Amino acid sequence: MKDDSSIVQLAATLRQEIAAKQPGDRLPSSRELMRRHGVSPVTVSRAIGQLAAEGRVVTRPGSGAFVAPAAPSVGEMSDLSWQTVALGDRVVDDSGVTALLTAPPDDVVPLTGGYLNPAMRPDRQLSAAASRAFKRADAWALPPLTGLKELRGWFARQAGGDVTAADALIVSGGQAALSHAFRALAAPGTHVLVETPTYPGALAAAKAAGLRATAVPMDRDGVLPDLLAEAFAVTGARVFYCQPTLHNPTGATLSAERRRQVLQVARANNAFVVEDDYARFLTAHAPVSMVALDRYGTVVHISSLTKILAPSLRLAAVIARGPAAHRLRASQLVESFFVARPLQETALEFVGSPSWPRHLSSVHAELTTRRDALAAAMLSLLPEAEPHLVPRGGLHLWVRLPPHVDEAALVEGARRNGVQVSPGRIYYPAEPPGPRVRVTHSAATHLAELTEGVRRLAEAYAGLSEAPAT
Repeated sequence: MKDDSSIVQLAATLRQEIAAKQPGDRLPSSRELMRRHGVSPVTVSRAIGQLAAEGRVVTRPGSGAFVAPAAPSVGEMSDLSWQTVALGDRVVDDSGVTALLTAPPDDVVPLTGGYLNPAMRPDRQLSAAASRAFKRADAWALPPLTGLKELRGWFARQAGGDVTAADALIVSGGQAALSHAFRALAAPGTHVLVETPTYPGALAAAKAAGLRATAVPMDRDGVLPDLLAEAFAVTGARVFYCQPTLHNPTGATLSAERRRQVLQVARANNAFVVEDDYARFLTAHAPVSMVALDRYGTVVHISSLTKILAPSLRLAAVIARGPAAHRLRASQLVESFFVARPLQETALEFVGSPSWPRHLSSVHAELTTRRDALAAAMLSLLPEAEPHLVPRGGLHLWVRLPPHVDEAALVEGARRNGVQVSPGRIYYPAEPPGPRVRVTHSAATHLAELTEGVRRLAEAYAGLSEAPAT
């Protein structure tokens, strides 16, 4: 305690001395401070260290301690506006993605988000898989640059058809896969066709790659092949991005016939189809993938384990053939070399264990219960909001609002009333056709909270109707 008191006293004395000095002035030497204040070398060293941590002094080995330069006041902060000119107008818009990933406050019911509630995650089993993976002798060794062969083979089998391990590339999550695909398949300044509405993360990735997203309309059965053909003809695009299974946000699933038609349209235009198969593991009714129907290298298939397992298991596969596959692998190599081997080994351990089928069965049952509860609550408490459809799996309902509703006002009113929903406008590459919201059933803690969230949303909706006109 005596030593601590000496440190405090010496530091206080030096603060007074520093206040009377100019920036850059040298403090007395350690020997002089020891003599002047009758303290030990340790006391001097720790007092100087404390002042350095406070930003009052800077130390220079072999030279001593000096008064630190004065911190600029708010009005004297450096002018960074020059960066605007240097950076140019290539803006990366993260607003839509940030809105989806930002966790709501504790007192707000989450009817948004893209991941499983913690109670639905297999955290304990994942930890056990990680423990087994870390015990492998080569757990921290350099993995194959395209990913572990066994993991690539597993993703290939999930894709189906004649896809092999050699066609698969392991990347750091579905969003990274989208970024790789857009940069590899299309030149900056060109068009990429997208379903409308579509996943905001895809729109952000396309914009970051310098592409121009062009909307192709869809109905309850997915994208309309005749309008897709027209969009290819008008824009000259060489890439079509789609989510043919449990489309986000609408929940639509392309029929087998439409899948074949989309592939025919793409082939006729010498174009790629980027198949984002994000929801394959979120339903017990996933149809045959588009890549399994493809014989010409038209489809670049993306599949991820993140949504079905855990947000931090950032791991996905990109399946492609021909020169496109080579370019995708080069993109991955140049950007990040490879995905960390322990993460790959953990995923491989988990999907190869009995925990995997048990987890799928549990999640499918729970998602069905939650979907039905959400749909029933919407019908009972907010009948004015019409679901686009009730999907056979997935995490969301896409809801059409009456034309007179101010979508932004409803979303803000809902937030103030303690419930968070996703505004429909972030899902459109151009002007939306009318007010929409996406409501999610996977993030709420339990069914009672889910119903409470809908009740709060209905209250916000009623509040809009009661608000005086301006």
